[in-house]
Amino acid sequence: MNAHTKDQLLGCLWLSLAAAIWGGVYVVSKVVLAYIPPFTLLIIRFTISLLILGAIVVARKEYVSKRDLPLMMLAGFVGVTISIAAQFLGTKLSNAHMGAIITSASPAFIAVFAVWLLKERISIHQIVGISLATAGVLVVVGLPDSSGEGHSLTGNLILLVAAVSWGLYTVLCKRATQTYSSLTVTAYVSFFGVLFSSPLMIWEMSTTPIDWGFGWEIWAGVLYVGVISTTVAFYLWNKGFEMVQAGSGAVFFFFQPIVGTLFGWLLLGEHLSFGFFIGAACILVGVAFSNRQNTEN
Repeated sequence: MNAHTKDQLLGCLWLSLAAAIWGGVYVVSKVVLAYIPPFTLLIIRFTISLLILGAIVVARKEYVSKRDLPLMMLAGFVGVTISIAAQFLGTKLSNAHMGAIITSASPAFIAVFAVWLLKERISIHQIVGISLATAGVLVVVGLPDSSGEGHSLTGNLILLVAAVSWGLYTVLCKRATQTYSSLTVTAYVSFFGVLFSSPLMIWEMSTTPIDWGFGWEIWAGVLYVGVISTTVAFYLWNKGFEMVQAGSGAVFFFFQPIVGTLFGWLLLGEHLSFGFFIGAACILVGVAFSNRQNTEN
């Protein structure tokens, strides 16, 4: 096995782990968000990430040049402030079900932005793989009914903004990792994400009082969200895309609903339908098919 193949396999592993962490964190977030509103939690989680990764960057003196600061600023603004805020707001106006369906379009947007900004060539394997995995997500989460209850056009459009902006964020970070380490990129993204998202937290705290006297279990959940799902998972996501093509790596995003559903079954006693296993199989086949060309190469 040559070095290039090892990098490809490691990249796939890091992307799988990142998506698995994000899928599993929904269970923790569901509990924590009952005590801490979303934008405040967003600032807390990325501040934790900034403190950890920022300390490492300073210790290593891995600073970004002034020339590349606009790229980091854009990645932080698009990936944290716009994408996550749009997901929160869109889900509130629509519902979590539609949120899962619409944001599953993110891999397609990653592939589109990779062609546009990175000049990558998307193969037929990747197109078929993304399409098959998207179909798998629809089977796992289920199609919405036609009554239109519980969601709105405005909410759905905002969720689409979340999907598009996440695709752009991923490609911007991949471009940045061509010059800087994934750790440095993630640290700068955390810094600018906190900077640009702070007004949202200030507004939220002025309208939503928070009782900070909750128990250690909630604080443990906050640390998990900040350390594992933000610091570790965002680093792994950026590191994975540093090592594989954006079009191939995009499909690993689809692991989130599989892991999220499994954790809901294990920890919350939620029901697993037969459709889950069919959809999960479609996602796994789609991921394998999308990366088939890289494996052959």
